[in-house]
Amino acid sequence: MTDGWKTVELGNVMRLDIDAVPVDSQPEFQLAGVYSFARGLFKRESLSNTQTTYKFFNRLHTDMFVISIPKGWEGALARVTENFDGMFLSPVFPTFRANPKELDVRYFEWYCRQPKIWDELRRKSRGIGARRESISAEKFLSLEIPLPPLDEQHRIIEHVEALATRISKAQSLRKEIWQESEFLLRSILADKAFGESTATPMRELVKLREPDVAVDPNETYHFAGVYSFGRGIFRGTRKKGNQFAYKKLSRLRANDFTYPKLMAWEGAYAIVSPECDGLVVSTEFPVFELNQEKILPGTMGIYFRNPAIWETLSGQSTGTNVRRRRLNPQTFLNYEFPLPPMKQQLVLRSVQARLASLREVQSAMGEELDALLPSVLDKAFKGEL
Repeated sequence: MTDGWKTVELGNVMRLDIDAVPVDSQPEFQLAGVYSFARGLFKRESLSNTQTTYKFFNRLHTDMFVISIPKGWEGALARVTENFDGMFLSPVFPTFRANPKELDVRYFEWYCRQPKIWDELRRKSRGIGARRESISAEKFLSLEIPLPPLDEQHRIIEHVEALATRISKAQSLRKEIWQESEFLLRSILADKAFGESTATPMRELVKLREPDVAVDPNETYHFAGVYSFGRGIFRGTRKKGNQFAYKKLSRLRANDFTYPKLMAWEGAYAIVSPECDGLVVSTEFPVFELNQEKILPGTMGIYFRNPAIWETLSGQSTGTNVRRRRLNPQTFLNYEFPLPPMKQQLVLRSVQARLASLREVQSAMGEELDALLPSVLDKAFKGEL
């Protein structure tokens, strides 16, 4: 252990400190929530005292530390910052106060951003199955932490926060570059210099493919999924045929187009990437083959990544509310697509190819950035920073 550092049980430097407010003491409570994966607190809706069965709510105060009993093992723990002072959490979120002479709560906040700490809390949890595990206040306070002198804690905080700010700025810059590239592609798609687009029913541009895989209970199938918000397709889980009820599946081919009927309203549209060629999807995902003499995959991809289009199509979906609307394949095939001239599509494809190579470099840099903060924290709490 580094000079002056010691290992202590958390309960020696932090105590349970709950400001329980009776529900009948005021008409309304401004609630907060706790994100998983140590992402902090967030504001929720106000709740009338007639809308809950709880007898008390826990009032938050600046620099308290809060954990979620059911989700603490998933990193649902956070320091209370000034903008959440006076808000409330339910009794399943106990609050704690550090002894300021021994522990700077900001030091502990950074310490708890390490996934290995969540794993340790998981081991201390009780229950059957991941979703039934919980972490009591007593178990939380039994956590052992490395504790340097206060001056060293302050130095570590200052150093880590400075590095975290730089990392965050770099990540924000990557996001801005990605967004700017999307705007560039959309502007090319909308450019009238190539000629006017032609309103064309999707049925003239794509062909709905029927499910073509008969499910064998003894076979294993590798599924694909589609992210919401235009984030594309991904490789999902593998399942044996006896683990699901579908009798047929659809085999994906590169440059097909697909979406989940129930999540189309949320921008879950995707062109099938080469990495997902040969994977399968359930019949909840209609699969379309493009007529590439009329429309190129890149044109479809950039068009359906536009949030304005999701709103238009969600209005054509059926269902009692937005979250239950389903985009029927026949409705999709009737949708009139503003088809640009092929020359314009070819220019778009050329620019997309150039951007793709840049994004590969950015992706590698992004992975390095994502790994940088965990590495910094690991060194910081070993006394190596």
